[in-house]
Amino acid sequence: MFSKKDIDSITSNNKTLTIIGEGVVINGNFYSPGVTRIDGRVTGEITAEKELIIGKEGKVEARIKTKDATIAGNFKGNMIASGEVEITSTGKFVGNLIQKDAMLTIERGGVFKGESAISEDQKIFEIKQQEEKRAPLSENTGISYNQQKAQDRLPENSLKSSLLR
Repeated sequence: MFSKKDIDSITSNNKTLTIIGEGVVINGNFYSPGVTRIDGRVTGEITAEKELIIGKEGKVEARIKTKDATIAGNFKGNMIASGEVEITSTGKFVGNLIQKDAMLTIERGGVFKGESAISEDQKIFEIKQQEEKRAPLSENTGISYNQQKAQDRLPENSLKSSLLR
């Protein structure tokens, strides 16, 4: 993992450090404005403005957009990287990689199974923070209407009408 010195160095240069530790499981999408290190399990979509590091114990199945990436654990999915991508001797990359330039390094013992392409389309490398799309909340429960089980949903006006009687 990171030593105190490593963390101080990273945070002083990049301002933000996101660590998803061993044992943590995330299913969904997230955005990180700084360096991101994953030692747990992540499934979904990841946007990391600076560097994405998948540690030896990390397991990621996702669509990733980042500047730089270091894969020391397992990655399966599609990645768009505007900078360097390194697969370490313990890393396994299964999927497709699109880069601005040919800056892919695979250490002896590292695995890359998939396609690597260079794209001149600069728009695909732009990293923007995705605005969160929220479903409207139920007036009765405060829970997103889409997240409620069908049998738990109350017609929106049923509570109001019973209170007004």
